[in-house]
Amino acid sequence: MLLLEGVHQSALETLKSNGYSNIEFLKTSLPEDELIEKIKDAHFVGIRSRTQITEKVVDAAQKLVAIGCFCIGTNQVDLDATQRRGIPVFNAPFSNTRSVAELVLGQIILLLRQVPSKNAKAHRGEWEKTAVGSYEARGKTLGIIGYGHIGTQLSILAEHLGMRVQFFDIEDKLVLGNSAQVKSLGKLLNTSDVVSLHVPETPQTQDMIGEKELSQMKKGSILINASRGTVVDIDALAKALESGHLNGAAIDVFPVEPKSNTEEFESPLRAFDNVILTPHVGGSTQEAQENIGIEVAGKLAKYSDNGSTLSAVNFPEVSLPEHTGRSRLLHVHRNQPGILTQINQAFAEKGINIEAQYLQTNAEIGYVVVDVKEDRGYEALAELQQIDGTIKTRILH
Repeated sequence: MLLLEGVHQSALETLKSNGYSNIEFLKTSLPEDELIEKIKDAHFVGIRSRTQITEKVVDAAQKLVAIGCFCIGTNQVDLDATQRRGIPVFNAPFSNTRSVAELVLGQIILLLRQVPSKNAKAHRGEWEKTAVGSYEARGKTLGIIGYGHIGTQLSILAEHLGMRVQFFDIEDKLVLGNSAQVKSLGKLLNTSDVVSLHVPETPQTQDMIGEKELSQMKKGSILINASRGTVVDIDALAKALESGHLNGAAIDVFPVEPKSNTEEFESPLRAFDNVILTPHVGGSTQEAQENIGIEVAGKLAKYSDNGSTLSAVNFPEVSLPEHTGRSRLLHVHRNQPGILTQINQAFAEKGINIEAQYLQTNAEIGYVVVDVKEDRGYEALAELQQIDGTIKTRILH
């Protein structure tokens, strides 16, 4: 098992408590050539956001069973390549929700009070004691783009401050508290004092906040992005700040980020005192990292021992009971007609009784789990490996 990027000790403790001891732990990410060498012998790999699991890396990982992303995002993994090879990818979509929401809330207060620019000036020896341009959060309108786990948490916290909350989402959502869903992005931008982004990285969200959208925002408003670095056109944002159209911004994620803490961070936003720049630390609290370590390591251990794939991002989801006294066979295959029939016929011809069977599919692959008597396990495995369309098989005891 290979754990990279200094994942929290809770991950190691969770894995060890589940009986895993052959663990290599590294504090950094690895460049592709070194990762290819390391991953050749790994059955499980755990990463954060810097490690890039490309198709070339997946091709070299002949023994790889599953990948754990100890973070929310999974765009650092080629999900199509892993899916084609029957490798589920797990993440932690909920564990750092509170941490991100708290950071954004703090940034809202600081930016409304113009603290970042006053702080920068004070460090330069300038004394700017004035109330001009400084406002309370109470009574201001917060516009949230993306009303998922973080968006809803932020909505609740902001209401406690007395903010009016509205949100835009591509789906109709159950409204929490007194927030309101608006039907167009333009309306939200036109009517919000603060706009906060909480969307995933998809082709549809690429540069979703560009020159046009920034011009639609209220003059003197504030933009916050703690979602994905590709969502905001940074050059367009710099122009909007330089012209004075926006009164400030807080950016935690960037289109290109340093690969290590020793590499220089470059951005045109460094020129602005009224911009809070943070190095992708929205979810970087001890509480969040501990929770992420427990959640993702637990998912890896459960898939390894039990075959359950609940919450896998690229794989059919199956929640499985214990299989005490049985052999459990896992069969990943291309989603094509007749697979289950082939399996059942093959077992029937060999007189292998199926004690339990589970099937789940997505558009590309299928996942069959079969429990048989313990003494027939390897015979059944051999039959599964002969099934046309098989991608990967595994036996659990």
